[in-house]
Amino acid sequence: MNEELLQKVLALLDGSEPKENGNFKANNDTIEMLTIKECAQTVHGLSEHTIRQLIAQNKIPYIRTGQGKRGKILINKKVLLDYLT
Repeated sequence: MNEELLQKVLALLDGSEPKENGNFKANNDTIEMLTIKECAQTVHGLSEHTIRQLIAQNKIPYIRTGQGKRGKILINKKVLLDYLT
């Protein structure tokens, strides 16, 4: 059950279209999720602080793994790059 929920969340972040029965069909592309630190390393000139601001302003979607504030924030690499272009 948790695996199914995770797949639906990843499909939403990836921009996949829902099937007729309400489930989501993931694209054949590999989904690459990045931490905030990895995002800053991927896009030169973008700081971790700026990425946190984009998240706080709901400008880029993210998921939090774990519970509470100590959970790791993950961002879809494709969504981040699409937002910045």
